[in-house]
Order: sequence, then structure tokens, then C-alpha cells
Amino acid sequence: MPRRLIGKVRQTQRMDAPLDPTQLYADVAAYGSLGAALQAVASAAGISLDVVASERQPLHSATVPSATPLRKGLGITAGAVERVWIISGWSQGISSISGSTTDLAEVVKAAQAWSGGAPLRDIQLAAPFVEVTRRGEAAELGPEYIVTGEWDRLLREADEANWPEYRALIMAAYAEPRLRQLYPYTSHWMLRFSTTTGYPFSPDIVCLTASEDSTFTVRENWMGPTIGTAATAEEAVLIAADLPPPGLGAAIAGPYLYED
Repeated sequence: MPRRLIGKVRQTQRMDAPLDPTQLYADVAAYGSLGAALQAVASAAGISLDVVASERQPLHSATVPSATPLRKGLGITAGAVERVWIISGWSQGISSISGSTTDLAEVVKAAQAWSGGAPLRDIQLAAPFVEVTRRGEAAELGPEYIVTGEWDRLLREADEANWPEYRALIMAAYAEPRLRQLYPYTSHWMLRFSTTTGYPFSPDIVCLTASEDSTFTVRENWMGPTIGTAATAEEAVLIAADLPPPGLGAAIAGPYLYED
């Protein structure tokens, strides 16, 4: 490799390599942690903000606890290559807000609104860098809106896929009320169902797959035994719809709470 090209490669590697946090965040380092820096910025603005600094990476990340049980604490992370702060907010097992900004004061505004339980769009009004997710907005309205939105997404995806059998399977499952009330999602093109709308999802109720040879398979779970096969999507869906326990209701909000 020519010497000039080697030099360019090395220069690119240096530019892309993570920098020492004290170089990018000398002001944060002066406070001792990102948590302390956030509290100082909040205090200067007359805002009381509870912040928990990361024990492992105090200059790199912090969390602002939420006052509502529906929301996890707002995660705040410092960029490794460029000076930027990235936020992540989860509610009911759903990624609800995200965003990045170079202004720590804006992070404080978003954190205060999130912690206090403000509606997602109000958080965005308080801190315009915040991005609200489609599923996060649906979660505020109720679990039935999340379920409907996910079915709409799967139907659009099926229309765009060059796979008639898969499209037939999604449409047949959607047409069956006992399955339509559950939260649908796919993994490796396998249609799965959850009794909860948030992650982690519940154990599989039933799984359906379509094959390009126009056969359809019903499984007990993702890696489980085959319950039956059918020549049409409608037949497979009827088999699947009879498997959930009688009286199983619509999917409920939040993540599945596994028992130890």
C-alpha cells in the first residue's frame, strides 16, 4: 500500500476512534460525573432534578428516575466520538422517546418533563430535539391502539413483500378476531403473538409460518413442535385460533412480568 494511502487510513482511524471523555467533556469532568453536571445545569435553571450517575462510566452516562411507574428512568449517554448527549426513554416496555443534542440544558428540560409524567408531545414541546415514537404515542392512548398499529404495519409490510403466501397468512390472521386481539410480531418471517404489548413479550401463544410451496405451518412456539400443517392460510389460522386457552382476552399494556 502506498505510504500516502497508509497515512490517510491511519488518520481516518484516529478520527473515528473514541476519545478520552475528559477531552470532549472537560466541563463535565470538572463536576466529577455527568449526573453532577446535569444537577448543576438544572439548579442554575431553578429546576430540582434527581439524577443517578453511572457507577461504571460516571462521565459517560446517567439516569433520571421517573416519578410514574409506567416509565423507566430516562437514560442519558454522552457521545464517544463527538460531543453530543443522547437520550432514551422507555414506557410500558416500549421505546417512547429518543433524540440527541449538544445542549445539556435541553437535556434537563426533557428529563424534567419525562420524570414528571408529562405527555410525550409536551416533552417534545419543552425540548424540541426529542423524537416521539409512533408506538410510544399509541401506548398513551391504550393497548388496543398499539395492537391496531402493529397489525397495520404488518399488513403494509405484507403488501410490499414479494411473497403471496406470507401476505395471505397475515391477512388471514388479521381476519380472525381471536388472534387480532393479541399483539402480533414477526421473527424470521414467523408470525408470533403476545398477550402483552411491551417488551419483553409474553411466551408464545402460537406461531405461524408460510412456505413458498404454498403450505402453512402451525407451531406451539418459535422453536417448538409442529401442531399441524395446512394447504391454505385460512385453515392454518383456524388451527392456531383454537390453541389459546378459552377466555383469553385482548393484549394488555406493558411488558410481560416473568416469574422466578
